[in-house]
Amino acid sequence: MSEVQTFESFGLSEPVRRAVAEVGYPTPTPVQQATFQTIAEGKDVIVQSRTGSGKTAAFALPLIDRVIKPARNVQVMVLCPTRELALQVAGEFERLGKYSDLGVAPIYGGAGMQQQIDALKAGAKVVVGTPGRTLDHLRRKTLDVSNLRAIVLDEGDEMLSMGFAEELNAILGMLPKGRQALIFSATMPDAMSRMAARHQREPVTIALSSDNVAPSGIEHHAYFSASGGSVPDLLKVLEIEKPKAALVFCNTKAETEQVARGLQNAGYRAEYLNGDLAQNDRERVMGLLREERVDFLVATDVAARGIDVPHLSHVIHCGFPESPEAYVHRSGRTGRAGRTGTAISLIGPHDIGNLYLLRLTYGIRPIERTLPSAAENRTRIEAARVESLVTAASGKVSDDALVLAKRLLTHDDAERAVAWLVDRFVMGVREEEAMPPVPAERPSAPAAAAAAEAPAREPRANGRPPRERAPRRERAEPEPERKIEVHHADPKAPEATPGEEIGMESLELAVGRREGVRAGEVARLLRDVGLLAKSEVGRIHVRDRVTLVSVSAEKIDELLEVLADVKYNDVPVSPKRADVASAPETSAPVIAAETATAD
Repeated sequence: MSEVQTFESFGLSEPVRRAVAEVGYPTPTPVQQATFQTIAEGKDVIVQSRTGSGKTAAFALPLIDRVIKPARNVQVMVLCPTRELALQVAGEFERLGKYSDLGVAPIYGGAGMQQQIDALKAGAKVVVGTPGRTLDHLRRKTLDVSNLRAIVLDEGDEMLSMGFAEELNAILGMLPKGRQALIFSATMPDAMSRMAARHQREPVTIALSSDNVAPSGIEHHAYFSASGGSVPDLLKVLEIEKPKAALVFCNTKAETEQVARGLQNAGYRAEYLNGDLAQNDRERVMGLLREERVDFLVATDVAARGIDVPHLSHVIHCGFPESPEAYVHRSGRTGRAGRTGTAISLIGPHDIGNLYLLRLTYGIRPIERTLPSAAENRTRIEAARVESLVTAASGKVSDDALVLAKRLLTHDDAERAVAWLVDRFVMGVREEEAMPPVPAERPSAPAAAAAAEAPAREPRANGRPPRERAPRRERAEPEPERKIEVHHADPKAPEATPGEEIGMESLELAVGRREGVRAGEVARLLRDVGLLAKSEVGRIHVRDRVTLVSVSAEKIDELLEVLADVKYNDVPVSPKRADVASAPETSAPVIAAETATAD
């Protein structure tokens, strides 16, 4: 087969040629060049081509131009694994068939049946649907396929892996015998080959040698950690890699919600997609994604099918996939249609076998990296804060302030005085005040630049100067503010313990007042090193030799790990679960965190 270099070489009709020009496709992709003539001639084909290679247009163009006839009846059926992909394929047919009097009806579950029936009765020539809803229409006899000329299985391997084999065989068995059958698939498992042998006639197999299943435009990175795909590990990776936007994959529906919540709590614009999400919520999320109002979409494999958003430059496997084929499909969400991308995996001990299988099957060898230790992470955070502070200080300051600063630096307690200023005016933390709303380690515009552009705060009622806080990154949803109040415990009354808070557990640190511990510093330490949200830190009790902290029960195991090598004033904090029942009573100040109503 001679290689075709331009769409003009296809000999397209004027309406199709005009539509292609409007869509803006410059030249055919390899899969479009390799398949056009064979499909246009009415032959059955099996096309093995990776996700994102332009295969939708590869079957849509010849079907619109050569196969579909003027009669107003269903002539082409395309089956897709998910509604998102079905809508995407339907949109491609509408764009390429804009001047061909086509009529396209997408049919999928979760949408009104009557609306789809009306679209079919209106004379649609192309039906794009999911297997379950398409079979439902066929059995109801609301979908007439007596004049069908071609059936397309798009992402055939994915439909089989999702358990649609029975539905596919039932649908194919109800179609006219003489119809053309096209199978497009990134991989070709045995089940797919058996289905092709059963429902195709002498198919032409097209496997593009220059279009490997693993796209060459994608860089693969793997980060190893003991906990695998935990939210704190993910946040560390985001700080290291600094993706502007990413698709984050999880293995379960519950994990998608948990991870999205963790990203939102950390200040990222994040949403999630899974099979339990109502259709109107799914469409809302996809709308936000297309409008680039979401930077991180957390999804399961099934929910992410059909997502092709140009600004998603990264795919992150927060939960490593259980099969090499799933890794290929996931990673194919980036680096599409000639663009470059990055696939990042969080690897735990239980994922090593699947990583090795990926290497054996597809020769993909991710660049191996190790997440920074707690100490390394804290050093990086401190360096970033220093840089932000220096940048902020580059603006104009008064001569009086410079004179005072020079005198301060010669004082014996200069270091402690500077620390107090940083703590109060930069970090925005005192024992009786709320913790900073946004950790400084989050990727965002430089804090100094954002602070310089913010309007000046009004002086406080007590005459003190306004207190500057770190700027908030835009959140997908606001989080209720928390304030910390100081109370002195009554020595005669039973002491409230951190573990009494619902959903919280008490963590004991082997440092206390003797080491100069302050509650505000402990709160900040947990946020910086443990990467906790405000809602995950509760009461803080500073005692003579220990400090008790109420933290989220879900995060205590991670905290025990990340705090293991952390020191406070050169003293190891030696974290452990607190035995609050045997803890001695004390009249020391108790820091009680209470949830206030969000603004």
